[in-house]
Amino acid sequence: MARPFLADPHFVKKTREGRADEINTCIACNQACLDFIFSDRPVGCLVNPRAGRETEFRDTPTDTPKKVAVVGGGAAGMATAAEAARLGHDVTLFEAQDKLGGQLNLARAAPGKDEFDETLRYYAGQMQKHGVTQRLGQRAEASDLEGFDHVVIATGVTPRIPDLPGIDHPSVATYAEILSGDREAGDRVVVMGAGGIGHDVAEFLVTKPAETANSDVFCETWGVDPEFVSSGALAGDPLAPKPSRRKVVMLQRKTAKPGAGLGVSTGWILRNALRKHGVEAMGGVTYEHIDDAGLHIVADGNPTVIAADTIVLCTGQEPERALAKEVVARGVLVTMIGGAKEAAELDALRAIDEGVRLAQDL
Repeated sequence: MARPFLADPHFVKKTREGRADEINTCIACNQACLDFIFSDRPVGCLVNPRAGRETEFRDTPTDTPKKVAVVGGGAAGMATAAEAARLGHDVTLFEAQDKLGGQLNLARAAPGKDEFDETLRYYAGQMQKHGVTQRLGQRAEASDLEGFDHVVIATGVTPRIPDLPGIDHPSVATYAEILSGDREAGDRVVVMGAGGIGHDVAEFLVTKPAETANSDVFCETWGVDPEFVSSGALAGDPLAPKPSRRKVVMLQRKTAKPGAGLGVSTGWILRNALRKHGVEAMGGVTYEHIDDAGLHIVADGNPTVIAADTIVLCTGQEPERALAKEVVARGVLVTMIGGAKEAAELDALRAIDEGVRLAQDL
């Protein structure tokens, strides 16, 4: 219960009072708790910015209620809207899609990350409880934002498309298209980019859904003896190869070890999972061009071609700021947060923290 109490210190009280649906559930990400501890930083919590920093926040209602528009229903937008409404502001949330979540809907598609569903459930419930007006399926225009005292732009990011000859080839797809299910990858896949998103996409491509959804398949895959008959509950080599039907090659331009920036406490698990399923990772490559033969690269000074049915772009993100510029030009008070503010190294930890803190400062 250590991590769940960081996520919601009122866990027991809410359960006792029949309000279990209001619990801010730990998603077992380790990003701000164990990873912070193991890197000599004060413990925190991705889903609860107050954890370990309680004196930096207030819980009393605002003395100056404002009419606030939040544009974007991802992690940053939901956190802002829920907290601002809880403090007494009149909040309207605009979301272009017909559902909340934004990038969280992509993150939850990765194996083992469906616990983000609990974060979506929590914020949706908090917004409903505190009276946030939700306009789902409505892409906000500048004219929709007139009459608000403060406009929060949390429009997130779009996948960055590198300037590379052949980037418009039919084999090319963005990580968003793959994780959302809009595109189906073929049997030979090249993942351009070996950061956190690249690793998640690679695991998504080689992991059978039953490996995480079915306990028997999970145990068989990882050599676990659920009957505890064998020593240490081991039933074979947990790292024995289990090839996927897909052949996946993950590339990066950096010469550093692929996945060097993954979580301290979880990165080794993901790297082992990819090795087990036969994913190859290469660093220090130069991308040349894309054509029917595949992705042309230079590795160790040698030109080569990697044949691919699908080439997935995990090459970063660009902030979505078009609306912000137009609203500012109309003289409306605007604050950008999350990916719209800074797309580099975007994650839910920073997005939620920025959202809650902005709501506190309105």
